[in-house]
Amino acid sequence: MPGGGEGKDGAAPAGWILWPPLSQSHPTQARPGSLKAPSCLADERVDQRTCLICGDRATGLHYGIISCEGCKGFFKRSICNKRVYRCSRDKNCVMSRKQRNRCQYCRLLKCLQMGMNRKAIREDGMPGGRNKSIGPVQISEEEIERIMSGQEFEGEANMSWSNNGDSDHSSPGNGVSESNQPSPVSTPSSSRSVELNGFAALRDQYLGTPVSTHYQYLPHLFSYSAHSALVAPQPRSLEPQSQGLISQLLCAEDLEPLGTPMLIEDGYKVTQAELFALLCRLADELLFRQIAWIKKLPFFCELSIKDYTCLLSSTWQELILLSSLTVYSKQIFGDLADVTSKYSPSDDELHRFSEEGMEVMERLIYLFRKFNQLKVSNEEYACMKAINFLNQDIRGLTNASQLEQLNKRYWYVCQDFTEYKYPHQPNRFPDLMMCLPEIRYIAGKMVNVPLEQLPLLFKAVLHSCKTSVSKE
Repeated sequence: MPGGGEGKDGAAPAGWILWPPLSQSHPTQARPGSLKAPSCLADERVDQRTCLICGDRATGLHYGIISCEGCKGFFKRSICNKRVYRCSRDKNCVMSRKQRNRCQYCRLLKCLQMGMNRKAIREDGMPGGRNKSIGPVQISEEEIERIMSGQEFEGEANMSWSNNGDSDHSSPGNGVSESNQPSPVSTPSSSRSVELNGFAALRDQYLGTPVSTHYQYLPHLFSYSAHSALVAPQPRSLEPQSQGLISQLLCAEDLEPLGTPMLIEDGYKVTQAELFALLCRLADELLFRQIAWIKKLPFFCELSIKDYTCLLSSTWQELILLSSLTVYSKQIFGDLADVTSKYSPSDDELHRFSEEGMEVMERLIYLFRKFNQLKVSNEEYACMKAINFLNQDIRGLTNASQLEQLNKRYWYVCQDFTEYKYPHQPNRFPDLMMCLPEIRYIAGKMVNVPLEQLPLLFKAVLHSCKTSVSKE
């Protein structure tokens, strides 16, 4: 193979096998494969009213106080599903538009302290308040403590998940943390504890919801008692509805190995620009696979193009990260890790590595170890991906309620499969669901990492993960 860098007519640089031309990608360029925000996510006219909970743009008077759609929905879900949260800090977490998802406990606490009126929520959980004339309320510290501790809900059938943070992926009883997560340096076995949730309230709220035949709720999922987690698992079969929905999701997936070349000659030194070019090509291929996946989804024709555009624009980085950590992990942590090992960052690159990059690195390593411990199956991956994609809390959606129903279907299907396939791992489903807000948080943080630092970030993460696996 000829030496001396890139050959004529865009030939591969010396040492690379089937390597793409470097002139097409460089760290100073915009991220390849990135999507421009659709019109539904464009800057909206500034409104002088702000949410009393998080400071976001308020949309009106909700449950007695001026608030945004996000806090309105969070308060309603928390009260309707009688959730009990935990704060791992000092119960005084900052509430802002960017930080409101970090702690469910403190968010609900502020809702109550600012006067959100839980009696204004309709008992049937449907949209619309019980009484539009109901205003804010002032309740005692003792009553707030009773609500936050769950004492107010004692005697009712359902329990709540306990967790450390909030997730805008909210599903029935899904108190998954988005950011108030375990320390990234902790071991996978020290992940957050979860109390299994009963489904009495959800049965009453959602069983009567008219849906298409193949999305009907799974009957056994509503037969749980509050103490079902204490009963030894009984062998059972997978519900036919679950099997059908999972098969449809698997048919939409492209599980073939990635086609981007990641072979390199021994002794070749990879430059920052070359490694960045490879990362760009991988991102492009993974993004194109997500777009093709969307068009094959069983509910593709049920949602508007506008909603699909909003969903893809908001979740594509999360989908790529999820697939890289699961179905494509052998190539990413094998072939790509071998390439990054041939890259030696300069002292200046090491010195300039940002705090954001350090945080992303630590969290990615933790998440890799978690996934490596769980050994996620293709069926679980397909369900997790659909649940993550169907995020009803994304701004600009035209039919959020429809997305919420679809999200719940696959949430239940994923639980049904994990309990059928892994009956002796009662915490497996909660552990899987807890990975989703972690992925979302990391994907959001990666946007703040300077492009020129991505090669070093990937080198550090892949080296650490590959080393930890070789020691097991």
